[in-house]
Amino acid sequence: MATASYKDMSGMDVSQVNNERERLLRMLAAATFVIFFQAFMVAPIIPTLANTFGTSVERVGLIVPAYLIPYGIATLVFGLLADRLGIHRVMFASLAAFAVLTALTAMATSIEQIALWRVLTGLGASGVVPLGLALVGRLYPYEQRGRPLGWLFGAMAGGMAFGSPAGAMLVPFVGWQGLFLVVGAAGAGILLLFLPYRRIIAAAVQPVTGTFGDLFRGYKSLLGTPRGQRTYGYVLVNSMFHSGVFTWLGVYFEQRHGVGPVGVGLALLGYGVPGFLLGPMIGRAADRWGRARLLPLGLALSAVAAALLILGFPLILAPVVAMLLSLGYDMTQPLFGGIVTSLGDKRPGQAMGLNVFMLFVGMGLGSLIFGEMLRFGFEVSLGVFAMVELGLAVMSIRLFRSEVVQVRSS
Repeated sequence: MATASYKDMSGMDVSQVNNERERLLRMLAAATFVIFFQAFMVAPIIPTLANTFGTSVERVGLIVPAYLIPYGIATLVFGLLADRLGIHRVMFASLAAFAVLTALTAMATSIEQIALWRVLTGLGASGVVPLGLALVGRLYPYEQRGRPLGWLFGAMAGGMAFGSPAGAMLVPFVGWQGLFLVVGAAGAGILLLFLPYRRIIAAAVQPVTGTFGDLFRGYKSLLGTPRGQRTYGYVLVNSMFHSGVFTWLGVYFEQRHGVGPVGVGLALLGYGVPGFLLGPMIGRAADRWGRARLLPLGLALSAVAAALLILGFPLILAPVVAMLLSLGYDMTQPLFGGIVTSLGDKRPGQAMGLNVFMLFVGMGLGSLIFGEMLRFGFEVSLGVFAMVELGLAVMSIRLFRSEVVQVRSS
């Protein structure tokens, strides 16, 4: 929905609309930051949790997909509910669930209980970020979405950037329970700050009625065109790569360099920094020059980062390698998200729900597959993931060549 129609519905003039939507964008970015902080603070403390509960890192590693896969599956439901009930209602309920369930995770007394709370949190929290992305698709016209989407994906990267080292570095001081309690409280605080924006969110996207047949036809439409197939397919496989590598980086640094929780945190300091600092700039570049020029480069940078992990390097360079890996993510997934916002037509929640389903299910599968491949060693696991990502980079040159300029139809 363009600004003009948003103005008509809200009764505000253009300057008020712009100011309100920019403030709302900052709130969406804050919520996104906290949710991704929570998601990525867990992976680096896998070794610590293994020692605490006297079990293997492979077993503890299951708590990562225990959150990510249910999160991805639930986005399909939340997207449908948002299209029917209104984005504001579903988004606020999901944010409340995130706050409560994250805090309750601190009550767990075993890895199995942590995994159960992570499943419930993933199911409850998955209505915030995808609906926020869909909302941006309605508040900003396609040719202007790069910057606001850059802010949201930059917030994701910022959550990764701070969640990863914070999770590892703060556990020795506050305990793993303290992490979950603090993040739960932060989620509750953001929910309170969101409440004044109910009217603006409701005005931006009106509920959509329809039958289950309409729902399935919607998914068929989204996946029935070459543009939709390649975009969603790349979201899935690219997220498998990044989650697979990132989930096990803490274990990698512990085994290769013999560092503890603080050392792991310091090694991961570079991850998320490019997106946090450069997300809007990358978005503007995509708006100006087209996504076709950036996507192959981002995919190739990711493959290079994985190859460097195979070759090895001094520990002091670890943040630089983590930054390179993060930059590959920041130059791909936000750009795919921008394409998805133009696929949804009258059902933006469904389109973005499918996008986040692919993203988080891919993340969960990636962490599982990489963990299983570790029986053959880090070199084999990283080598396979790097080759797949490099193949994606080469194929993207042809597959996404039409994204050089704005494309409004499939």
